[in-house]
Amino acid sequence: MKNNLSTDSAETVKSFGRRSFLKNTGASCLGVAGAALAGVKLGAFDSVPGVKKIGLSATEVHAATSKMSDLDAAIGQFALNLEYLEAEFYTMATTGQTLEQAGIPTNGIGTGGATTGGSQVNFSGELSGRLPAIAAEITYDEQQHVLLLRSLLGPTYTIAKPAINLDALGIGFADFQQFLQLARAFEDTGSSAYGGAASLITSKSYLQTAVRINIAEAMHVSNLRGLIAVNNVPTTALDGQDVLPPPSGSKYFTVDTQALGVVRTTSEVLAIVYANSASGTSSGGFFPNGVNGTITTV
Repeated sequence: MKNNLSTDSAETVKSFGRRSFLKNTGASCLGVAGAALAGVKLGAFDSVPGVKKIGLSATEVHAATSKMSDLDAAIGQFALNLEYLEAEFYTMATTGQTLEQAGIPTNGIGTGGATTGGSQVNFSGELSGRLPAIAAEITYDEQQHVLLLRSLLGPTYTIAKPAINLDALGIGFADFQQFLQLARAFEDTGSSAYGGAASLITSKSYLQTAVRINIAEAMHVSNLRGLIAVNNVPTTALDGQDVLPPPSGSKYFTVDTQALGVVRTTSEVLAIVYANSASGTSSGGFFPNGVNGTITTV
Protein backbone atom coordinates (compact mmCIF):
# COMPACT_ATOMS: atom_id res chain seq x y z
CA MET A 1 0.00 0.00 0.00
CA LYS A 2 1.75 3.13 -1.24
CA ASN A 3 0.50 5.60 1.33
CA ASN A 4 2.34 7.82 3.79
CA LEU A 5 0.78 6.52 6.99
CA SER A 6 3.05 4.97 9.54
CA THR A 7 3.60 1.28 8.81
CA ASP A 8 1.30 0.09 11.60
CA SER A 9 -1.48 2.52 10.72
CA ALA A 10 -1.22 1.79 7.01
CA GLU A 11 -1.43 -1.92 7.57
CA THR A 12 -4.41 -1.49 9.87
CA VAL A 13 -6.27 0.57 7.26
CA LYS A 14 -5.33 -1.90 4.55
CA SER A 15 -6.14 -5.13 6.34
CA PHE A 16 -9.06 -4.34 8.64
CA GLY A 17 -11.86 -6.69 7.68
CA ARG A 18 -10.55 -7.10 4.14
CA ARG A 19 -12.37 -9.57 1.92
CA SER A 20 -12.09 -10.79 -1.64
CA PHE A 21 -14.09 -8.28 -3.66
CA LEU A 22 -15.02 -6.53 -6.85
CA LYS A 23 -14.49 -9.22 -9.44
CA ASN A 24 -16.30 -7.11 -12.00
CA THR A 25 -15.79 -3.38 -11.61
CA GLY A 26 -17.49 -2.58 -14.88
CA ALA A 27 -20.89 -2.55 -13.19
CA SER A 28 -19.58 -1.03 -10.00
CA CYS A 29 -20.62 2.34 -8.73
CA LEU A 30 -19.43 4.75 -6.17
CA GLY A 31 -18.02 4.16 -2.73
CA VAL A 32 -18.89 7.46 -1.42
CA ALA A 33 -18.89 8.41 2.21
CA GLY A 34 -15.44 6.98 2.50
CA ALA A 35 -13.69 5.15 5.23
CA ALA A 36 -15.00 7.38 7.97
CA LEU A 37 -16.10 10.88 8.85
CA ALA A 38 -14.46 12.53 11.80
CA GLY A 39 -16.64 14.61 14.09
CA VAL A 40 -16.46 16.76 17.16
CA LYS A 41 -18.72 18.52 19.67
CA LEU A 42 -19.26 21.76 17.90
CA GLY A 43 -18.49 25.33 18.56
CA ALA A 44 -16.04 25.68 15.72
CA PHE A 45 -18.90 24.68 13.37
CA ASP A 46 -21.36 27.40 14.46
CA SER A 47 -20.98 29.30 11.21
CA VAL A 48 -21.52 26.25 8.98
CA PRO A 49 -24.90 26.50 7.20
CA GLY A 50 -27.40 23.89 8.35
CA VAL A 51 -25.51 22.69 11.42
CA LYS A 52 -28.54 22.92 13.69
CA LYS A 53 -30.80 21.28 11.13
CA ILE A 54 -28.73 18.09 11.18
CA GLY A 55 -28.71 17.97 14.97
CA LEU A 56 -25.19 19.04 15.87
CA SER A 57 -25.10 21.18 19.01
CA ALA A 58 -22.72 24.07 19.55
CA THR A 59 -20.97 23.41 22.84
CA GLU A 60 -17.26 23.21 23.45
CA VAL A 61 -14.64 22.29 20.93
CA HIS A 62 -13.57 18.86 22.10
CA ALA A 63 -10.39 18.68 20.09
CA ALA A 64 -8.69 21.22 17.89
CA THR A 65 -7.37 20.11 14.52
CA SER A 66 -3.82 20.48 15.86
CA LYS A 67 -4.59 17.61 18.24
CA MET A 68 -5.85 15.21 15.60
CA SER A 69 -3.95 11.97 15.35
CA ASP A 70 -2.24 11.21 12.06
CA LEU A 71 -4.63 8.33 11.45
CA ASP A 72 -7.76 10.39 12.17
CA ALA A 73 -6.52 13.14 9.84
CA ALA A 74 -5.81 10.59 7.11
CA ILE A 75 -9.26 9.03 7.49
CA GLY A 76 -10.91 12.45 7.48
CA GLN A 77 -9.11 13.41 4.28
CA PHE A 78 -10.05 10.12 2.66
CA ALA A 79 -13.66 10.69 3.60
CA LEU A 80 -13.62 14.25 2.25
CA ASN A 81 -12.47 13.03 -1.18
CA LEU A 82 -15.45 10.75 -1.33
CA GLU A 83 -17.89 13.28 0.09
CA TYR A 84 -16.80 15.67 -2.65
CA LEU A 85 -17.69 12.99 -5.17
CA GLU A 86 -21.06 12.15 -3.66
CA ALA A 87 -22.03 15.80 -3.18
CA GLU A 88 -21.02 16.59 -6.76
CA PHE A 89 -23.24 13.79 -8.04
CA TYR A 90 -26.33 14.89 -6.15
CA THR A 91 -25.79 18.62 -6.74
CA MET A 92 -25.41 18.07 -10.48
CA ALA A 93 -28.37 15.66 -10.67
CA THR A 94 -30.77 17.96 -8.79
CA THR A 95 -29.61 21.42 -9.92
CA GLY A 96 -27.38 21.00 -12.97
CA GLN A 97 -24.57 22.74 -11.07
CA THR A 98 -21.20 21.71 -9.69
CA LEU A 99 -20.34 22.26 -6.03
CA GLU A 100 -18.28 25.29 -6.94
CA GLN A 101 -21.16 26.79 -8.92
CA ALA A 102 -23.45 26.13 -5.94
CA GLY A 103 -21.11 28.09 -3.65
CA ILE A 104 -19.62 25.12 -1.77
CA PRO A 105 -15.86 25.66 -1.17
CA THR A 106 -13.53 23.09 -2.73
CA ASN A 107 -10.08 24.61 -2.16
CA GLY A 108 -7.38 23.10 0.02
CA ILE A 109 -4.06 21.30 0.02
CA GLY A 110 -3.17 18.87 -2.74
CA THR A 111 -4.00 19.04 -6.43
CA GLY A 112 -7.41 20.48 -7.21
CA GLY A 113 -9.33 19.70 -10.35
CA ALA A 114 -12.51 20.40 -12.28
CA THR A 115 -15.67 18.33 -12.22
CA THR A 116 -16.78 17.10 -15.63
CA GLY A 117 -19.81 15.21 -16.89
CA GLY A 118 -23.29 14.77 -15.55
CA SER A 119 -26.43 16.83 -15.99
CA GLN A 120 -29.67 17.66 -14.21
CA VAL A 121 -31.97 14.65 -14.05
CA ASN A 122 -35.59 14.65 -15.20
CA PHE A 123 -37.44 12.72 -12.46
CA SER A 124 -40.71 12.47 -14.42
CA GLY A 125 -42.30 9.04 -14.50
CA GLU A 126 -41.22 8.04 -10.98
CA LEU A 127 -44.25 6.27 -9.51
CA SER A 128 -44.23 7.45 -5.90
CA GLY A 129 -43.85 11.15 -6.71
CA ARG A 130 -41.48 11.47 -3.74
CA LEU A 131 -38.12 11.23 -5.50
CA PRO A 132 -37.59 14.96 -6.21
CA ALA A 133 -38.05 15.85 -2.53
CA ILE A 134 -35.91 12.93 -1.33
CA ALA A 135 -33.14 13.76 -3.82
CA ALA A 136 -33.18 17.41 -2.72
CA GLU A 137 -32.82 16.42 0.96
CA ILE A 138 -29.96 14.05 0.20
CA THR A 139 -28.25 16.77 -1.83
CA TYR A 140 -28.41 19.13 1.13
CA ASP A 141 -27.15 16.46 3.53
CA GLU A 142 -24.15 15.55 1.40
CA GLN A 143 -23.23 19.20 0.94
CA GLN A 144 -23.30 19.58 4.72
CA HIS A 145 -21.02 16.55 5.10
CA VAL A 146 -18.47 18.33 2.90
CA LEU A 147 -18.74 21.52 4.95
CA LEU A 148 -18.46 19.66 8.26
CA LEU A 149 -15.36 17.75 7.24
CA ARG A 150 -13.71 20.87 5.92
CA SER A 151 -14.46 22.68 9.19
CA LEU A 152 -13.10 19.83 11.28
CA LEU A 153 -9.91 19.33 9.27
CA GLY A 154 -9.22 23.05 9.15
CA PRO A 155 -6.58 24.76 6.99
CA THR A 156 -3.89 22.35 8.16
CA TYR A 157 -5.57 19.21 6.83
CA THR A 158 -8.40 20.21 4.46
CA ILE A 159 -7.74 18.82 1.01
CA ALA A 160 -8.81 20.32 -2.30
CA LYS A 161 -11.43 18.58 -4.40
CA PRO A 162 -9.60 16.42 -6.94
CA ALA A 163 -10.62 16.22 -10.58
CA ILE A 164 -13.90 14.28 -10.81
CA ASN A 165 -15.45 12.61 -13.85
CA LEU A 166 -19.15 12.05 -13.15
CA ASP A 167 -19.53 10.13 -16.42
CA ALA A 168 -17.00 7.45 -15.46
CA LEU A 169 -19.59 4.66 -15.66
CA GLY A 170 -21.75 6.23 -18.35
CA ILE A 171 -24.86 6.13 -16.16
CA GLY A 172 -26.62 8.21 -13.55
CA PHE A 173 -28.22 11.12 -15.36
CA ALA A 174 -30.28 9.95 -18.35
CA ASP A 175 -33.47 9.34 -16.35
CA PHE A 176 -34.75 8.68 -12.84
CA GLN A 177 -34.00 4.95 -13.14
CA GLN A 178 -30.30 5.62 -13.75
CA PHE A 179 -30.26 8.14 -10.93
CA LEU A 180 -31.67 5.56 -8.51
CA GLN A 181 -29.19 2.92 -9.63
CA LEU A 182 -26.18 5.16 -9.05
CA ALA A 183 -27.52 6.81 -5.90
CA ARG A 184 -28.25 3.41 -4.34
CA ALA A 185 -24.69 2.33 -5.03
CA PHE A 186 -23.33 5.56 -3.53
CA GLU A 187 -25.23 5.16 -0.30
CA ASP A 188 -24.89 1.40 0.22
CA THR A 189 -21.14 1.53 -0.38
CA GLY A 190 -20.71 4.65 1.70
CA SER A 191 -22.54 3.22 4.68
CA SER A 192 -20.45 0.07 4.51
CA ALA A 193 -17.29 2.18 4.47
CA TYR A 194 -18.23 3.91 7.72
CA GLY A 195 -18.69 0.54 9.35
CA GLY A 196 -15.35 -0.69 8.07
CA ALA A 197 -13.49 2.28 9.54
CA ALA A 198 -15.25 2.47 12.91
CA SER A 199 -12.53 0.68 14.86
CA LEU A 200 -9.78 2.76 13.22
CA ILE A 201 -10.91 6.15 14.53
CA THR A 202 -8.90 6.99 17.63
CA SER A 203 -11.06 9.85 18.93
CA LYS A 204 -14.35 8.87 20.57
CA SER A 205 -15.71 12.29 19.71
CA TYR A 206 -14.93 11.83 16.02
CA LEU A 207 -16.35 8.32 16.15
CA GLN A 208 -19.62 9.56 17.63
CA THR A 209 -20.20 11.94 14.75
CA ALA A 210 -19.11 9.33 12.21
CA VAL A 211 -21.79 7.02 13.59
CA ARG A 212 -24.41 9.76 13.42
CA ILE A 213 -23.54 10.52 9.80
CA ASN A 214 -23.68 6.83 9.00
CA ILE A 215 -27.21 6.78 10.42
CA ALA A 216 -28.07 9.54 7.95
CA GLU A 217 -26.54 7.54 5.10
CA ALA A 218 -28.54 4.48 6.14
CA MET A 219 -31.77 6.50 6.06
CA HIS A 220 -30.84 7.76 2.60
CA VAL A 221 -30.29 4.31 1.22
CA SER A 222 -33.41 2.86 2.83
CA ASN A 223 -35.50 5.42 0.96
CA LEU A 224 -33.64 4.84 -2.29
CA ARG A 225 -33.94 1.06 -2.05
CA GLY A 226 -37.67 1.40 -1.42
CA LEU A 227 -38.06 3.60 -4.49
CA ILE A 228 -36.08 1.10 -6.56
CA ALA A 229 -38.49 -1.65 -5.52
CA VAL A 230 -41.60 0.48 -6.14
CA ASN A 231 -40.39 1.46 -9.60
CA ASN A 232 -39.08 -2.01 -10.49
CA VAL A 233 -35.60 -0.65 -11.30
CA PRO A 234 -32.97 -3.36 -11.91
CA THR A 235 -29.67 -3.14 -10.02
CA THR A 236 -26.30 -4.86 -10.36
CA ALA A 237 -24.19 -6.22 -7.50
CA LEU A 238 -21.19 -4.09 -6.62
CA ASP A 239 -19.25 -7.10 -5.31
CA GLY A 240 -19.79 -10.40 -3.50
CA GLN A 241 -20.92 -8.57 -0.35
CA ASP A 242 -23.63 -6.50 -2.00
CA VAL A 243 -27.26 -7.09 -1.02
CA LEU A 244 -29.58 -6.07 -3.83
CA PRO A 245 -33.09 -4.69 -3.32
CA PRO A 246 -36.09 -5.97 -5.29
CA PRO A 247 -36.58 -6.60 -8.16
CA SER A 248 -32.99 -7.81 -8.68
CA GLY A 249 -32.66 -9.05 -5.09
CA SER A 250 -34.97 -10.00 -2.26
CA LYS A 251 -33.99 -7.72 0.65
CA TYR A 252 -35.18 -4.20 1.31
CA PHE A 253 -32.32 -3.59 3.76
CA THR A 254 -28.56 -3.97 3.34
CA VAL A 255 -27.87 -6.58 6.00
CA ASP A 256 -26.29 -10.02 6.07
CA THR A 257 -27.75 -13.25 7.41
CA GLN A 258 -27.06 -12.08 10.97
CA ALA A 259 -28.86 -8.79 10.31
CA LEU A 260 -25.52 -6.94 10.40
CA GLY A 261 -24.64 -4.18 7.97
CA VAL A 262 -22.02 -4.83 5.29
CA VAL A 263 -18.57 -3.27 5.88
CA ARG A 264 -15.80 -2.41 3.42
CA THR A 265 -12.19 -1.26 3.69
CA THR A 266 -10.56 1.83 2.20
CA SER A 267 -8.93 -0.34 -0.47
CA GLU A 268 -12.29 -1.83 -1.42
CA VAL A 269 -13.83 1.62 -1.67
CA LEU A 270 -10.95 2.94 -3.79
CA ALA A 271 -11.24 -0.07 -6.08
CA ILE A 272 -14.84 0.95 -6.75
CA VAL A 273 -14.25 4.64 -7.41
CA TYR A 274 -11.17 3.92 -9.50
CA ALA A 275 -13.07 1.11 -11.32
CA ASN A 276 -9.99 -1.06 -10.86
CA SER A 277 -9.35 -3.49 -8.01
CA ALA A 278 -5.70 -4.21 -8.89
CA SER A 279 -3.35 -3.67 -5.98
CA GLY A 280 -1.38 -0.44 -6.40
CA THR A 281 -4.04 1.37 -8.44
CA SER A 282 -3.97 5.07 -7.56
CA SER A 283 -6.18 6.76 -10.16
CA GLY A 284 -8.94 6.18 -12.68
CA GLY A 285 -12.70 5.98 -12.87
CA PHE A 286 -14.36 8.86 -11.06
CA PHE A 287 -10.97 10.23 -9.96
CA PRO A 288 -8.94 10.34 -13.21
CA ASN A 289 -5.93 11.88 -11.43
CA GLY A 290 -6.39 10.11 -8.10
CA VAL A 291 -7.51 11.45 -4.73
CA ASN A 292 -5.80 13.86 -2.33
CA GLY A 293 -4.45 13.10 1.12
CA THR A 294 -2.61 10.11 2.51
CA ILE A 295 -4.81 7.13 1.68
CA THR A 296 -4.73 7.05 -2.13
CA THR A 297 -3.92 3.54 -3.29
CA VAL A 298 -5.83 0.27 -3.61
